[in-house]
Amino acid sequence: MTDLSHLDALRARLAREQERLAAAQYEMERAFRRREIAACEKEIAAEYKFLGIEPLTLDDILSDDDLLKVLGQ
Repeated sequence: MTDLSHLDALRARLAREQERLAAAQYEMERAFRRREIAACEKEIAAEYKFLGIEPLTLDDILSDDDLLKVLGQ
């Protein structure tokens, strides 16, 4: 099984940086947070490539109705 712990840590870091950007009060801090978010997004993309997997998109996710159909409900 593929170890996704590093990818999970990167996603958590991205979420924290996005929260910090939302809370930033000064333009210098906002600019810094935007750079950190961009760097984190690049690192996440590289991790996906390293793992040899593709990120999920909304097209990959089943709706509740589709899931019930698949399960035969």
